[in-house]
Amino acid sequence: MSLDLDLCYRALGSRDRRFDGRFFTAVKTTGVYCRPICPARTPLAKNVTFFPTPAAAEQAGYRPCRRCRPETAPESPAWQGTSATVTRALRLLHIEVRVDRLAERLGVGERHLRRLFAEHLGASPRAVLTSQRVHFARRMLDETTMPLEELARATGYGSARRLRAAVTRTFGLPPTALRRAQGRSRAVGEAPFELRLPFAGAYDFEGMLTYRAARAIPGVEAVEAGVYRRSILTPSGEGRLEISRVSGAEGEHALRLSLWTRESPLLFPLVDRARRMLDLDTDITAVGAALSKDPALAPLVARRPGLRVPAAWDPFELGVRAILGQQVSVRAATTLAGRLVERLGTSYPAGAAGGVGRYFPFSSTIAEAGERGLAGLGLTGGRARALIAFARAVTDEEVVLLPAADLESLVRSLSGVEGIGPWTAHYIALRGLGEPDAFPASDLGLRKALAERGKPPLTEAQLLLRAERWRPWRGYAAIHLWSSLG
Repeated sequence: MSLDLDLCYRALGSRDRRFDGRFFTAVKTTGVYCRPICPARTPLAKNVTFFPTPAAAEQAGYRPCRRCRPETAPESPAWQGTSATVTRALRLLHIEVRVDRLAERLGVGERHLRRLFAEHLGASPRAVLTSQRVHFARRMLDETTMPLEELARATGYGSARRLRAAVTRTFGLPPTALRRAQGRSRAVGEAPFELRLPFAGAYDFEGMLTYRAARAIPGVEAVEAGVYRRSILTPSGEGRLEISRVSGAEGEHALRLSLWTRESPLLFPLVDRARRMLDLDTDITAVGAALSKDPALAPLVARRPGLRVPAAWDPFELGVRAILGQQVSVRAATTLAGRLVERLGTSYPAGAAGGVGRYFPFSSTIAEAGERGLAGLGLTGGRARALIAFARAVTDEEVVLLPAADLESLVRSLSGVEGIGPWTAHYIALRGLGEPDAFPASDLGLRKALAERGKPPLTEAQLLLRAERWRPWRGYAAIHLWSSLG
């Protein structure tokens, strides 16, 4: 990815926070790279070069500045990439670390994927993953008191020796020298692991809480006093998480993740999953600018500039919720979901006091229950069959709930399940898998929201034609339109 050197240098001189995370400045004379808001004296133009990501700077041999901490900058649009393939690859990188398998899952060749990473991110897939992992370890060194062996397991290094080597190589100091004295507790037992989740741009956190409160699955999710809470299952066992605002002025650009587990799990993918659920890595300013070109959307974006996609923690759970919500009210769907959890979900006593004392049932549990196991919940026969068909498709991996090579193939896969039509498929893609261009065009609410006063709703064809100008952000347009209906 190329950067305009003159423009970057002018931005560097201004120290304007709006450029934070958009590029990184490497100083040839010191071997250090910084954020554009670094308080250090501005270096001479002849001594600097610019990189789109920390990984690219580190691959070129530079180490991060200890004053401005470039690894704490909100993720930049460049890091996410302008290519949809790169964006999906970044979301799958922690799941499938082998490049050949990652390329196969994305439906592209390995050489092509490496070329895309080099073009959009300036680094290889392995370099990006290594950079993300070591910076995550640095954050945990600062914000927790976990012993090095435990921290190494939580960050995916496996041993304290490998962690020390990676941290020393990247930051020039061993972990013990970098660690701050913090009175924080370990992430086991009753004491939570806590971590800041920074983001760029506006964030309508209170609106997100209101939305989730109306749809919280009884026993699994709860919203109370400015906190979102839910039960989770990790490879290390049972647990729960909470999301809240960081207190003070810092809360304008960061949320707090609190995580309870019996043992220290591999935390990197859990934190990444929380960020996706909260839609923290979207360049919401760029999305708003694109949608505001439509006169009907401009006032909606101006009214709620921080409105983001309220994504789900678990895409299967969201898919079940979407099927339960077909042609019924939000309240009715919530009631049905609560009954399903009470009958087929498992108990989590440690979360009972916070209203999250159960786990959502596995796909295999629902599939094995069959229609007889769902009897008496208030489902119609067709709804019950659709639920079972969806659970079986996920269990048998006929439907894989991971980002697909493209939106069309994902919708086609979901629509092949009995009882799932285009509306449900697009809704699952949007809120379950975070596909930004998913758009359930048959939705009556969307068609009503754009109709001129006194005129009938748009047809589905008219809405799709209108939505072409919103691509690739049709999903965000849908969220704004739904919100405008109250």
